Amino acid sequence: MDGMRSLDPEAVEAFLLVAELQSFTRAAGVMNTTQAAISLRLRRLEELLGVRLVERTPRRIRLTSAGERFLEPARDYVSAGRRALDVFGAEPMRLSVGVSHHLIGADLPHLLRLISERETGITLHLRTAGTRNLLELYDAGELDAIVVLRHDDIRRDGEVLSQENFGWFCSPGFQLQQDAPLPLALQPEPCNLRAMALRTLDAAKLPWREVFVGTGATAVGAAAEAGIGVALMARSAAPSGVIEVTDRTLPQLPPLDVLLVSNVTGDLAPAALRRIAKAFRSSASGS
Repeated sequence: MDGMRSLDPEAVEAFLLVAELQSFTRAAGVMNTTQAAISLRLRRLEELLGVRLVERTPRRIRLTSAGERFLEPARDYVSAGRRALDVFGAEPMRLSVGVSHHLIGADLPHLLRLISERETGITLHLRTAGTRNLLELYDAGELDAIVVLRHDDIRRDGEVLSQENFGWFCSPGFQLQQDAPLPLALQPEPCNLRAMALRTLDAAKLPWREVFVGTGATAVGAAAEAGIGVALMARSAAPSGVIEVTDRTLPQLPPLDVLLVSNVTGDLAPAALRRIAKAFRSSASGS
């Protein structure tokens, strides 16, 4: 048994998070540590294995061929460790979190899943809906915490995680007609972002018309991507198949605070919420 090498589980998990999230900062947020600590763990893992796993440049992070080969065994290793810990563990605690669907982009659901998987003592239940609906569910005691956009002066008791910026989005081939009302893809009333869109256009004296009404930011984003109309969306949640036309012909939109409101207690839940908060902060910073 002399000379047997032993893997550091947290170093392997750091490698998986960096590979999945393409960001040392986001990986640090999920593991509730610093970017420097993630870099150190990864470097020690590479030294132990004798191979380079990740290539880092100022613009991107990508796996080496050795990193690609190590990815699946690393997942099996971490998964086996979690199963071993769960054998004698207590029943998982349920944590119900609501997130505004306006904030759900391509990476956030995946990021929240990673947070949930790391907390072996917590089962994360995620609910997406509009801000009004989530506030009602939270006040009724059906949600432990919510991440919502702050409109006006609501929920001054919450924690501001970041500011979300908004823009007008459409498909690359969509033609904006100068002398015609702006064709809009909107959500039905009541919707705060719908109200903001119409209020902004009316203030700029720009005529508009509804061409699509769909429930949820995903439906509105799909309509914009399909070339049906122009949609007001959070920049972090806009689908990859659209372009922003805010600076070209349409008015700028005010940013809104992203707010975390919670009433959780106990030992495990606050730690999970801290990771969720860091996930949204790092997403907003783009790192």
